[in-house]
Parts: sequence; structure tokens; C-alpha cells
Amino acid sequence: MSEIQPITDEQLIAQFQAGKESAFIELVNRYKDRLLNFVYRFVGDRDEAEDIVQDTFLKVYKNRHAYREVAKFSTWIYTIAGNLARSELRKRRRHKTYNMSQIGLEDRDFDPPDTDLGPDSHVSFRFEEAEIQRAIRQLPDQFRTIIILRDIQELSYEEISRILDIPMGTVKSRVNRARLKMQELLKHLKENG
Repeated sequence: MSEIQPITDEQLIAQFQAGKESAFIELVNRYKDRLLNFVYRFVGDRDEAEDIVQDTFLKVYKNRHAYREVAKFSTWIYTIAGNLARSELRKRRRHKTYNMSQIGLEDRDFDPPDTDLGPDSHVSFRFEEAEIQRAIRQLPDQFRTIIILRDIQELSYEEISRILDIPMGTVKSRVNRARLKMQELLKHLKENG
């Protein structure tokens, strides 16, 4: 008896390019939560992140024929979402509405809670998570992107290299520098907190 192999993202986008709408729906279902988490880490606002993810899927829908299987589908969609998130941050800076303390604990309701923690640990964990988010928001764009892709989305160095269109050595060096910067920021937040 042969084992049924799951349909790959690349097979789904090919089916969608051929006119099968249900393939697009499957791609949305596979990526909506991951992209929401990814974009939220950039913009710090859940509603805004949802809008950007929706715009990402709209771009995928409209430009489905632009995808070529020279890269993984995940690379393509993360690149679109990352570009839209960065554009939104640039818009905020132009309008001077960017606020480092914008992220709050109430905005995290889409992350599944950790059920292994007791009530005291849970409060401490949520506080530490908020500190980490504040530190991420203070990183320069190139480091913020690297940290989100590597340490939060857990993408490989190779995937990050393709998404950002930079050499793998640059990815590794930025990851190290971003982690050092995060340590500095977290130490500073803890000392002044």
C-alpha cells in the first residue's frame, strides 16, 4: 500500500494558476496564521497586521501568474508580506505616528496560551514577552526582520537569504548582531523597568 503524499505549496499555486480556486483557499488556510504572526511582529497592531495579511493574499491572488517555481512559495509570500509591512512602517514614520510602546498585552490574543504554566508563571511570561516585543520594535529594520524570520518564524538561513535577497553570510552575521542588540535592549529594559 502506497502512502499518500501531501500536496506541496508549489503544487497548490500551480493548481491555482490553472484556475482551481480551492487551491488558493488551501494556501490561505496554510499561511494566514503564520503571516499574521510575522506581520504583527513588525507593526505591533493586530488590526493593521490583519489588513496587511489580507493585502498579501490579494496580491498573491492578483499576481498568481507572476510566481515561478524558481523559489519556494513560502519565500515568495513572506517576501510580499514583509515588503507590505515595511511599507506600512515607512508610512507611519512619514506621518510621525510610529509609537514604540504601541504593543500591549491585550494585542496578543491571537497567540495560543502556554497551558503548562501556572498563574504566577503565566503573568511573568506575559510580562517578559511584552519586554521582548518592545525590544524587537526598537531594533533597526534590517535586524528586526532578521530576528523575526529566524528566531520567531524559525526559517532557515537559506530561506531568509532568498526572502531578503542577501548572501547567506550576511544573514548569519546580521542574526548574530541582531541577537547582541536584543541582549543590550533587554538588559536596558530590565535595568530601567
